[in-house]
Amino acid sequence: MSLETEADLPGDVLPGVLSAELHAELVAFRRDLHMHPELGNQEFRTTAAIKERLEKAGLRPRVLAMGTGIICDIGPEADGLPVLALRADIDALPIPDMKTECAYRSTVPDRAHACGHDVHTAVVLGAGLVLAELHERGLLPRPVRLLFQPAEEVLPGGAADAIESGVLEGVGRILAVHCDPRVDAGRIGLRTGAITSACDRIEVALDGPGGHTARPHLTTDMVTAAARVAVDVPALIARRVDSRSGLAVTWGRIESGHAPNVIPQHAELSGTVRCLDLEGWRQAPDVVHAAIDEVATLHRAKSEINYVRGVPPVVNDPVITELLRDAMTARRGTDSIETTEQSLGGEDFSWYLEHVPGALARLGVRTPGERAVRDLHQGDFDADERAITVGVELFTAAALIDATR
Repeated sequence: MSLETEADLPGDVLPGVLSAELHAELVAFRRDLHMHPELGNQEFRTTAAIKERLEKAGLRPRVLAMGTGIICDIGPEADGLPVLALRADIDALPIPDMKTECAYRSTVPDRAHACGHDVHTAVVLGAGLVLAELHERGLLPRPVRLLFQPAEEVLPGGAADAIESGVLEGVGRILAVHCDPRVDAGRIGLRTGAITSACDRIEVALDGPGGHTARPHLTTDMVTAAARVAVDVPALIARRVDSRSGLAVTWGRIESGHAPNVIPQHAELSGTVRCLDLEGWRQAPDVVHAAIDEVATLHRAKSEINYVRGVPPVVNDPVITELLRDAMTARRGTDSIETTEQSLGGEDFSWYLEHVPGALARLGVRTPGERAVRDLHQGDFDADERAITVGVELFTAAALIDATR
């Protein structure tokens, strides 16, 4: 489906279509954020920019208790009606922006919006501005809450702090989108049930007496011990939990030693633990601890483990997933929806779903026909900005359709 034919789409019978003028403003807003990325819990400039634009529209945004992030209510007083929350994450990643021919590449060294949070922010901001205008026209029957959340990339995720500060008070359901560079702009991916995976972080320190490489039999061969932990632990845990849980340890760092003829006294490994389901995630700390201790002891190394709980899987509610399906169908037809696979990535949107039903959709950001895949968390990541219109219209349609149910 062409992205240039919005006027001919079935969604024209439903109010809340994004104007070309507002789309252009949101693109400029997104590019400004892209040029000035801020890490989790440091999003002061981003928060100020969102707050200023919402206030310009006559709304009353409130900065979260953490000092960054915003909530803003739109529409009639709740009066017992459940609020529909639209959530965006606003933080960036600590990696360099590697795009070379891009006028809006990051101006901050080793900081980049490489996960699309700037797009998510523009989408929720745009939806809020459109819904505010609909409310002024008497076309928004139920209240909507915009939630701009900090620190999604910081385990266990800023969602937990946001919830503690009261952002879910009165909320009956919650929606979010996440950029997907494997889906074309103009389309979304939906999935009922688990759409992301649980993700924890693990740090391991191994210690032993060390010695001369000529006599490894007299000491703890620390490099070998670290190598065996790296190789054997993932294999062990695969046999100690139900394989359908997909529990997996992947190492991102291993470090030991300084000289070729010296057996070091210390080694470190760090990585992530990922899991497809809640039951396997609950078992993960004990299983991983036991496997590391067993392998380390076999090689005469003392292990110290720092297991950092991250986030559970995002489990999409079937009713709310159908709401997103109906909203996208109303805007762009059934051909604009595809079934997406469960990702092994983690998302702290899952914490909201521990309290209220909700769903996350994959927002296509790949330019149709483009073969290269600019994956998430890579320095060359970028998005087809026509996806902003798709996200805004998805959310506005969902808010209007939800109000009729």
